[in-house]
Amino acid sequence: MNDTSRPVCDYEGSGYRTDFWEGQGREYEDLAERAALRRLLPPAGRRIVHLGAGFGRMTNELGGYDQVIVLDYSRTMLREAQALLGTDDRYVYVAADIFHLPLADGSCDAALMERVIHHLADVPAALRQIRAVLAPGAPFVLEYANKRNLKAIVRHALGRQDWDPFDQEPVEFVALNFDFHPDYMERCLHEAGFETERRLAVSYLRLALLKQRVPVGLLVALDRLLQPSGKWGAYSPSVFTLNRAEGDTPPAALDGPLFKCLTCGGPLRREDDTLVCARGCGRWAIRDGLYDFKEALPV
Repeated sequence: MNDTSRPVCDYEGSGYRTDFWEGQGREYEDLAERAALRRLLPPAGRRIVHLGAGFGRMTNELGGYDQVIVLDYSRTMLREAQALLGTDDRYVYVAADIFHLPLADGSCDAALMERVIHHLADVPAALRQIRAVLAPGAPFVLEYANKRNLKAIVRHALGRQDWDPFDQEPVEFVALNFDFHPDYMERCLHEAGFETERRLAVSYLRLALLKQRVPVGLLVALDRLLQPSGKWGAYSPSVFTLNRAEGDTPPAALDGPLFKCLTCGGPLRREDDTLVCARGCGRWAIRDGLYDFKEALPV
């Protein structure tokens, strides 16, 4: 299901894995992000949802969780994740729009979303959806592209960039590609029902010259030393945050049905390779282990 008033960035059929990551000189970024995630995310839990998981690059960091919901809008990416991670029942592959999550309220006790929110035109709406699927007190690790980074500050000071990196409103520098000010993001998280507990500044050393001349192990070690500076003021290209779901609602529903109807919010029952709303509102396909909420089946 996709609300046309909120455009969704669709990686269907893209070569993101090979065109952007594998063999593309981004070992430093990958390892620095993994280091940040390990600092923030509790190592174990019952059920975590990896939002915008793509081809599963970071999903293998979630080995301590009993069940991992691997969720993305692109079926292509999910098939690549399935090939990478396997078809063990521990992984649940879900194709869905983040603005219309098909997960039951309170059904997850942790969430991760990295390299995704910079594609979202309505951050508050997405954060409300994420908060709704989390049990009270659940940790949510969020990464976002930082508008107030050192490169942007220098470019603006030299007159080579129109937008002000200190202005708190998001900037869309390419269609469906946004940078966010840390204060804006913290405000949006708070309004959605999260309290930000930690903030790490990541990938300060993301410069081609450095990556060409300095061993990746040393770059990552230096990055780890710099990451805690995010507590006082993040000026890095990427920011990782640990946020906690506040309040006592929705109640934890880890033992109940995982999926809900996108029309009425009621429970879904499985009939062969189909999920069916108990109230007759909608039907969704299960295709070779992939729960497909991208498009509904005829009722």
